[in-house]
Amino acid sequence: MNKIFLIVTAALLFSAQVSCQSNQKNKEAEAMAQKNQEPIEVPSKDGLEHAYFASGCFWCVEAIYESVKGVEEAISGYSGGEAKNPTYRNHADHAEAVEVIYNPDTVSFATLVDVYFGSQNVTQVNGQGPDKGRSYRSIVFYQNDKQKKIIENKINELEKEVGEGEVAAQVMPFQKFWKAEAYHQNYEKNNPDNPYIQNVSIPRLNRFKDKFPELLKDKATH
Repeated sequence: MNKIFLIVTAALLFSAQVSCQSNQKNKEAEAMAQKNQEPIEVPSKDGLEHAYFASGCFWCVEAIYESVKGVEEAISGYSGGEAKNPTYRNHADHAEAVEVIYNPDTVSFATLVDVYFGSQNVTQVNGQGPDKGRSYRSIVFYQNDKQKKIIENKINELEKEVGEGEVAAQVMPFQKFWKAEAYHQNYEKNNPDNPYIQNVSIPRLNRFKDKFPELLKDKATH
């Protein structure tokens, strides 16, 4: 019995070590690929700013950010890759992403980062929940050094809880956002009876709402 316990324990420790090392190697490879890229800063317009996040299915992420006070609009699309003119059927190396248009007088970029990490499984690599694959990977994009520092500080804080190297999100300089096809926009709101929306998207949104009630828009204005 003791031998079996020791073997199982050793196997679990080895598996965890391999997973952590693999995650770290991925991050190091991404960092090397990004070293010559400078982030592109999107200018504010009418007092509104833009932020970009990828975290699994963009239907889910769009609905989460749409519920946050100070967010004027969330748009589903693709980012994080190099292919031009990506589509839903072929977005190649891009991840499903969301453009968040927000009022910085009402909600800060730091709060949007809190929303990002607080609405996902931060340790799941290449996916969220049942959505698995590189197109569902988590990426948080920065447009300047200040945003990058905010993201890095948040990751350092989270890794004190989950373990060093365990936060799966890539941190990338923003380059370009490609808007997804029209039928993807407001998908959760427009397709409430869709089985995926019922079983995955709405439960994820509700978990976020339960966790951050103070950030939610008033129902009358939502």
